[in-house]
Amino acid sequence: MDQFIIHGGQKLEGEISISGAKNSALPILCASLLNGTSNIIHNIPQLRDIQTIKKLLISLGCKWERDDKTVYLDSTNISTMQAPYDLVKTMRASVLVLGPLAARFGYARLSLPGGCAIGARPINLHLDALRKMGAEITLSSGYVEVKVKKLKGARIYLDIPTVTGTENIMMAAVLADGETVIENAAMEPEITDLANVLVKMGAKIKGQGTDSMIIKGVKTLRGFKHTVIPDRIEAGTFLIAGVITKGKVVLRNADPAQLYALIGKLRNAGANIKINKELITISANDKLRCVDIKTLPYPGFATDMQAQFMALMAVSDGLCVITETIFENRFMHVSELCRMGANIRIEGAHAIVTGVKKLSGAPVMATDLRASACLVLAGLVAEGETRIQRVYHIDRGYVRIEEKLRALGADIIRAKSAH
Repeated sequence: MDQFIIHGGQKLEGEISISGAKNSALPILCASLLNGTSNIIHNIPQLRDIQTIKKLLISLGCKWERDDKTVYLDSTNISTMQAPYDLVKTMRASVLVLGPLAARFGYARLSLPGGCAIGARPINLHLDALRKMGAEITLSSGYVEVKVKKLKGARIYLDIPTVTGTENIMMAAVLADGETVIENAAMEPEITDLANVLVKMGAKIKGQGTDSMIIKGVKTLRGFKHTVIPDRIEAGTFLIAGVITKGKVVLRNADPAQLYALIGKLRNAGANIKINKELITISANDKLRCVDIKTLPYPGFATDMQAQFMALMAVSDGLCVITETIFENRFMHVSELCRMGANIRIEGAHAIVTGVKKLSGAPVMATDLRASACLVLAGLVAEGETRIQRVYHIDRGYVRIEEKLRALGADIIRAKSAH
């Protein structure tokens, strides 16, 4: 098992390029199941989660070829409509094959995805929507089975603006009979990216990027070529890396519009940020101050940036409150930050952070993807050596993060753990 060994105290300086968005690539790859032909998708990141969806799509009968960042995916000869437990258990986003399979074949059988380290995240909203569209759904032996002669358009209100739920319903609706209206839809940029792909395939969609979408079903869909949007969470993490080390970092291939909430908070904290089209330059002086944040669905402050922002607040002046409203168990990084000398206490959904002058390197353990990034950021600024165990979590969402950080001047290596 790999670990990161970090010697903190280096200012990060230089320029890096942001990878394609994992949370956009995954639904777009699944959308290729809808058209039964060949598709070309550019800017696919080299990540563990992409490898998982590759195995799942191949198991269904897709042909997959890869050339650097481009995937050639052909869904002509699907041989099974079943997603097995051994693949689904490793990544909850596997549920995104449910809508496309039900829409194209009228049948799907999927192992129920479990919870994850940061919360339960059930798929009941996905299933309720498919029922409203005429599907018969049965649950047995840990599997959900969806049967329908032909999906029918429906009016669907989501109690929570679930991202994967919105994506599954969109993909189901594009081949359904009639019109589907999704209300209280999630509005993340990755959903707009998926909608743009579906439109390229011939789907009729209005309202993408808003909380109300209207989708008119069509009979068939064609192949597509598409370039995946930049990963706003990777971009945000490197912005914080530049600030926390008092360095100067330039991000290329980033979309500032997707980072509006984070950029605002970083400026409030004292960071200097310049934006020039798809270039973002960030630097910081010696005085950073604590600012409150509250995670909210997009366009609010992203829950996927909460842990990284907390690492920055841990070494900023003053006191702040970080409120987590999206996931019920997303403060697991707090105990590890405190091992490094942070002053943080938890009160329900709130973390009260009192900034300290310095963190100290320590052996710590990553518990989930974004907690891993938080600990890397803390290690970059801590005195002495930090060893982070279980970095396989970070490989799910960051493309060779240690290499990108080293290119900016960080003292970080990947090594085998002793255990």
